[in-house]
This record gives sequence, C-alpha cells and structure tokens, in this order.
Amino acid sequence: MISAPVPPSDQPLFVNAVAELASPLDPTRLLARLHGVEVAFGRVRGAPNAPRVVDLDLLDYDGHVSRPGDVPVLPHPRMTERAFVVLPLLELVPDWHHPISGASIGELARRLPSDQWTRRLTE
Repeated sequence: MISAPVPPSDQPLFVNAVAELASPLDPTRLLARLHGVEVAFGRVRGAPNAPRVVDLDLLDYDGHVSRPGDVPVLPHPRMTERAFVVLPLLELVPDWHHPISGASIGELARRLPSDQWTRRLTE
C-alpha cells in the first residue's frame, strides 16, 4: 500500500505492508532482530516520526498484552489509528481481534480517521 505520512507532514509518500510470521523468538528478541534489519538498511533513529529508510514494527504477538514498562509495548499502541496498518491487516487476517478492546479488525477499519488514505501499489 502507498500512504501519506501520519501525522501529516511534508515527507514523501510511504510504501507500507503487514506480514504474518512464525518465530521462535520472544517479543523482545524479535523486535531487536527487526531493529537489526532496519540498521542493515541504513536506518538511523532520530526524532519520532522523522524520515526513515525503513520502519519495522511489531504489531501483535499472538495476542500478548504488555505490562506497564514492558518493551515492546504490545499490541502496538497506535496501530488502530493508522489506515496503512489496519487495512492490510484486515486483508491478511480478517478474523483478527484487538487483544485489549476485543474489537474486530473490520470494526477498527470502520473507525479509521477519514483524513487518512491508502492505495494499492500497482505492478
């Protein structure tokens, strides 16, 4: 999917995707591995929402709910506010439910802010 940055800014459009995977790693180690991939692609962490080459997030880990202070925070705290996460997740796992609110991914899609847009990446 292609989307505008959230929050709105003068950054270029982003290419976004959601993937499902199985891993023997616990959430902390898995996120560390994802951050290692970011570094391999040249990401340098700076200010929040700054331009970046790649941004890999852990959205959910088998319904795990983090305790206060845990890293990573699961489910991802802003995932339900972003069309570029919710809409691909709806296609990938249409029966997914948010582990805290219990809302279906379809309901979360209906609640998305109207000012966000995504469009399919064409071949």
